[in-house]
Amino acid sequence: MEQTTLEVTGMSCGGCESNVIDAVESLEGVSSVTANHEADEVRVEHDDAAIDESTIADTIADAGYEPAA
Repeated sequence: MEQTTLEVTGMSCGGCESNVIDAVESLEGVSSVTANHEADEVRVEHDDAAIDESTIADTIADAGYEPAA
């Protein structure tokens, strides 16, 4: 398993964290997700062979938040 940490802006509360977690957990190959709006951070444990960082970032962006490039 690979652990990826992304800087994500636009999360302002626990509800935002839940939105990001739900979106990323729905991806194939993701085993766990944590989000912290105060730290602007999302950590994802995933199978590197099944999913890459850009797909995770795109999913977060599609949920309405801004992953750092």
